[in-house]
Amino acid sequence: MKTGMTWIWLAAALGCGMALGQTAGQDMKNAGSDTKAAAVDTGHATKTAAVDTGHTTKKVYHKTATGTSTVAHKTAHGTTVAADKTANGAKVAGHDTKVGAKDVGHGTKVGAKDTAHGTENLGDKIADKPATH
Repeated sequence: MKTGMTWIWLAAALGCGMALGQTAGQDMKNAGSDTKAAAVDTGHATKTAAVDTGHTTKKVYHKTATGTSTVAHKTAHGTTVAADKTANGAKVAGHDTKVGAKDVGHGTKVGAKDTAHGTENLGDKIADKPATH
């Protein structure tokens, strides 16, 4: 009987082993399916993030380009206005300098004549001549 019992135990052990083996195999299959599903979800999320990033980058690029263009136009306009004002200021300053130089020149001429007459009159006084001027 010992051999009969052994065969029963052996059959029971193999049957349990097969049942346990099928459960472990199914677990491995389920784990593989779960891993695949997670990888697919990650791929979709990565693609969505890349598309969103691409759109955002494109928007930022366009806003930067527009801002740069606006700044360039405003700078060019400001430079033109400054150049015009500088030219006009130089013209006015040049005219004012010319007028001022004429006034100084005239004042110098008048001062020189007055000094000459004064010197001449002083010389006449020293020489006891009557003033004729």
